[in-house]
Amino acid sequence: MATPDYAKIGFKCGLEIHQRLKTNTKLFCGCNALMANGDLVTSLERMQRAVVGETGKVDFSTSFESGKKRTFIYDAYRNTSCLVDVDEEPPHNISKDALDISLTVSKMFKSEIPDELHIMRKEVVNGSDPSAFQRTIQIGYDGSLLINDDSISITSISLEEESSGIVSNEENSVKYNVDRIGIPLVEIDTGPDIKTPQQAKDVAYRIGLLLRLTGKVQRGIGSIRQDVNLSIAGGARVEIKGFQELDVMDQVIDNEVIRQQRLIAIKNELQKRNAYPGKPVDVTDIFSSTKCKVISDNLKGGGKVYGAKMPGFIGIIGAELGTNLRLGTEMSDYAKVSGVKGMIHSDEDIPGYGISEEELKLLRTILAMGKDDAFILVAGKADSALRGIERALERAKIATKEVPMETRNVNSKNLTTRFMRPIPGASRMYPETDLFPISISNSMMEAAEKSVPNLEEITHRLSKLISSKTLAEQMLKSQELQLFEELTEKTKADPNFIASILLEKFKDLRRNGIDAYSIEDVVLESIFSRYAKGDITKAAVEEILKLLPASVESIDKIIREKSLKRITGNELEILVKGNFNFSDKGKAMKDIMSKYRLNIDGEELNKLLK
Repeated sequence: MATPDYAKIGFKCGLEIHQRLKTNTKLFCGCNALMANGDLVTSLERMQRAVVGETGKVDFSTSFESGKKRTFIYDAYRNTSCLVDVDEEPPHNISKDALDISLTVSKMFKSEIPDELHIMRKEVVNGSDPSAFQRTIQIGYDGSLLINDDSISITSISLEEESSGIVSNEENSVKYNVDRIGIPLVEIDTGPDIKTPQQAKDVAYRIGLLLRLTGKVQRGIGSIRQDVNLSIAGGARVEIKGFQELDVMDQVIDNEVIRQQRLIAIKNELQKRNAYPGKPVDVTDIFSSTKCKVISDNLKGGGKVYGAKMPGFIGIIGAELGTNLRLGTEMSDYAKVSGVKGMIHSDEDIPGYGISEEELKLLRTILAMGKDDAFILVAGKADSALRGIERALERAKIATKEVPMETRNVNSKNLTTRFMRPIPGASRMYPETDLFPISISNSMMEAAEKSVPNLEEITHRLSKLISSKTLAEQMLKSQELQLFEELTEKTKADPNFIASILLEKFKDLRRNGIDAYSIEDVVLESIFSRYAKGDITKAAVEEILKLLPASVESIDKIIREKSLKRITGNELEILVKGNFNFSDKGKAMKDIMSKYRLNIDGEELNKLLK
């Protein structure tokens, strides 16, 4: 498909960037904010329901989540969890470090900062917070960011609590780890000023870069997340959650534009046909002896099958919205919210499901179907199956009227988006009653202004530390910038070597299934310190990274067991003179390094041979 004229189709796009801050403690308690777990202390079990927000209404998205009726289990660990995290103790005073960092970020984007900050609760009933709400504070507003002569408005900068990390997701229950909850998180929201998918990617890269330049943000997978809000004329605002790989952001946005264009075309066709979804009918008896495994498995233990006639929908339920994405997929995703496995519809290969001609004929009779009518089937536990088909019919009814406003996530396999829940509104916000407002003094504002990083200075410093211009440019844009500067300062190791390990070797290891990015900073500091002192060679550093579990104590064990200690000075001279004929220096160099590659530094050996 040709690239659309984004201005012509009424494309609007904005971003929400969520970045964890590097503080010693969580936002409202003294627990460790670096997820360094101790022993499992306890597991809690809870259910959650939607409540009225400050507008006096129940937010539809939270009501939708509450309707799933799932049980949530929370694992709490020593050092990283406390009673504040599980809402059994009032919050402590706000982390001063987190507040200072968020003020600096606001100044960085030239945002207005209120004289008094008010802490709010944002209702969250998807289970990611044991309290069913997240604390959030608006720090700045009316800021801006310049991207290639385009001014992108920064509408809001907030300081928030991170949510729990998901451990497992079953049909009726979800398990979380609360070590992550409460870690300070800064959220940066842009206005709908972004003109193209490529510009969205550029803006996300630039905001991420500026945050890293503060030197006060966490690194690694999951420490920064980007959400995209977009719409087109005739479509609707959709929030796409949780980009981890920015490289594909523009492709995902393009695919979402295509999805909305096709939904608009479907809506127009359905209206032309006067199409409408029918009502649920219990058709369990038809399938009492069915060979359709999808249905028979659900009928065990008293399950039900519900069907519904879909006048005017023939050929439409199977209409493509993208790669492996159809209107039927969207209806099925709505049904799954109620706990069923999915949905069968008439645009699919019905005989392939194992449904017989006789069963199909009976179904058409009971549903009073005409030759041009479609149908849908949902099987599951009695109450789940009924709720499931009602949700699917609700999505079909929406299709006849509009493109729905939704929160969606990214399918990494085909870069399309999938339904998560309805988009949230303002009804889920209400004031925090356990904490006072925070006054912002002139001295706090001045300190924040002084802390704003200078891009030119940092670029110049990197060019002096790293001799390769390409590596220096990569480091400036990398998530490893902050770590690089800390390792260079603390270990005094060669900056060029540190840069090559962080930017090149880490990628090679990851391609080979070794997650070097998960190695703790203190462990990397210990490795490079040993290299700087001459205890190990460059080759040994790479070997240790391949073998290393994330603990400082294991480094000496690896060096000892794998015989990685560096041979240098007199020891090297004795080794060379006693074991090699180096009249032919080239051959000697090759022979020695082939045998002692991990123990001998090539430059030192070359000097000795000369």
